[in-house]
Amino acid sequence: MTTVPPVSTTAIPLTDPELAATLTARLTTVEARLSDAVAHSDGLADSASRHLVNAGGKRLRPLLALLCAELGDGARPEVVEAAVVVELTHLASLYHDDVMDSAPVRRGAPSAHAVWGNSVAILIGDLLFARAASTVAALGPEAVLIQARTFERLCLGQLHETTGPSASDDPVEHYLGVLADKTASLLATSARLGAMFGGCDQAVVEIVAEYGEKLGVAFQLADDVLDLASSGAESGKTPGTDLREKVPTMPALLLRARVAAGSGTAADAALVDLLDSDLSGDEELASAVAALRAHEVLGETRALAVGWARAAIDELEPLPAGPVKEALVAFAQALADRAA
Repeated sequence: MTTVPPVSTTAIPLTDPELAATLTARLTTVEARLSDAVAHSDGLADSASRHLVNAGGKRLRPLLALLCAELGDGARPEVVEAAVVVELTHLASLYHDDVMDSAPVRRGAPSAHAVWGNSVAILIGDLLFARAASTVAALGPEAVLIQARTFERLCLGQLHETTGPSASDDPVEHYLGVLADKTASLLATSARLGAMFGGCDQAVVEIVAEYGEKLGVAFQLADDVLDLASSGAESGKTPGTDLREKVPTMPALLLRARVAAGSGTAADAALVDLLDSDLSGDEELASAVAALRAHEVLGETRALAVGWARAAIDELEPLPAGPVKEALVAFAQALADRAA
């Protein structure tokens, strides 16, 4: 008998008790299906595939799919399958991302590559992508095409993050494109598939997909703010982790843009030099975090996050009033508040 870990809908603010109860029950069904979907007869494949499923997570993407389906008929069985597809796709990408980023921990547990090595982690990610593909195949050719295009964007986002901007690219615009492909694409697909298999009109499907696109960019920009402005207890990681690992973030990119354009101060240039130096020591990292935290580029990043969140909310304007729309608005607003 499959043991289903506890699930929660707290990733999206739900103030309507009936809606919250409905989505909690459906998310529990999704969790059971996920456990079945990652099962393998091969012992190693089974253990490694279950590793991140059992570690839990917010289940934001399946929850968004279930919520958007409520704009139509959320009780359709295809809705649960669509929610499983987007979470399998997300999980598969995490196995690959952790190898590329050399991340030692994921969701409070050792990352798969830290346990089984890079080759096994990559192959398990591939297996999960295969399971996502076989699951989406039962939903029809249009869903297969949507999932394939999303997978393509995920790969391109990771590729562009890895290679960085070319000499002719604007680094800030390049970074926004990475955020759109790496994060926003799957949130948009989650919303799209949920509404689509909930039987919503095509206009509604497009509305929630555009909402998901803008929401995803806001989500990552808010993370960039939190990497500097929050305590470790709030963000779940040491402040400045991205700086230490030389991962591009919006505040650092905005600072570099000032210096490159000649509009930065001598202190700005010195801070760029500090960011480019060895930040493996706690004292050096703390100095870099404090300097960026006090710099106005952090406020500019906050403003960008809030702007993208508000743009996501604006996309929802044509939707009928009700608890689903209220929850979608509240989620985007929570991201704006998180950045602020």
